[in-house]
Amino acid sequence: MPEIEIRPALTTDLSVLAGIEHSSKTDYVWQMDRSFDTGQMTISFREIRLPRSIRIEYPHTHDQIVETWKKAAVILMAVLGNQPVGYASIQDQQTPGTAWITDLAVAEHNRREGIASALLLSTQNWANQRRFRRIVLEMSSKNVAAVRMAFKLGYEFCGYNDQYYANQDIALFFSRLMR
Repeated sequence: MPEIEIRPALTTDLSVLAGIEHSSKTDYVWQMDRSFDTGQMTISFREIRLPRSIRIEYPHTHDQIVETWKKAAVILMAVLGNQPVGYASIQDQQTPGTAWITDLAVAEHNRREGIASALLLSTQNWANQRRFRRIVLEMSSKNVAAVRMAFKLGYEFCGYNDQYYANQDIALFFSRLMR
C-alpha cells in the first residue's frame, strides 16, 4: 500500500479537493438528551444504533466550504499514489491560541485507511510548530466515525451548539491540549 503524503494544498489543488464526496452513511448517531429542573440542567449525549442506515449530508454547503478556505491558515491535503484523497481546513483566527479544524474530508473509497487520522496528526504537528495551545475539531453529531476517531486520538468533548449548522444538525466540539 502506498504511503500517505500530507502537504499544504496549493491553489491549483482546491478544485480537486472541492470535488471530494463529503457525505457519508452511518448506522449510528449521537443523540442529545436534555432535562431541566429548578437549579439544574442536564445535557447528555449517547451513541444509538439506528433501525437502518442513513446518508448524512455534510453540514456545510460547497459554497460555505470554499468560503472558509479563504479564511484558512492552511489546508492540509492527503495524497495517496499521486491522487488527492482528503484534506483538513484549519483556521487560526476564531479563538486565540487555538487551531480550529473546520472541515475534514476523505474520499469515500479511501475511508477507513487511516487518512483522516494522518491529517489530524499532521494538524497537531502544524499547530505545535506554531505554538498553539489547543486544537478544536468540529463535527456533526451524526458523524459517529469522526467522534470515535476524535476519542481514539485523545480529543475530549468540550461542547456543542444546536444552532451552529444551517441544516439544523447539532455541532459537537472536541479539543486537545498541545504539549
